[in-house]
Amino acid sequence: MPKPTTCISVTEAKTLQSNWMSTREVEITKAMGSEDTCAVTFNIDELQQFIDYVKSESTKQGITNPGIRVYFAAYNDSKSTKATVFLNATESDDGNSDNNYAIDPLNRGTNGWPPKSY
Repeated sequence: MPKPTTCISVTEAKTLQSNWMSTREVEITKAMGSEDTCAVTFNIDELQQFIDYVKSESTKQGITNPGIRVYFAAYNDSKSTKATVFLNATESDDGNSDNNYAIDPLNRGTNGWPPKSY
């Protein structure tokens, strides 16, 4: 299988992560008084199941080109107040498309501790 054309280099990824760490992470740590999650890991099989679920349910709804949007989020309960992300189906792969609320989002990734920079 060929590499997707939208892949970026490791160098570019490191630059993007460094930009985030030197701007957002600094302010989040200051506001929270402690480090926060800076990455979320998902099991590849669970991601594939979610992609297959989104494709299947979208097809049933007559949506031919669904997308998946990643939302930044945070827990606020007795277990955690750390950051997370969830993946949400959209009605197309256009960045302005509406969310598809008929398909449940995916969460339950894992956050390594302490946070690991790319």
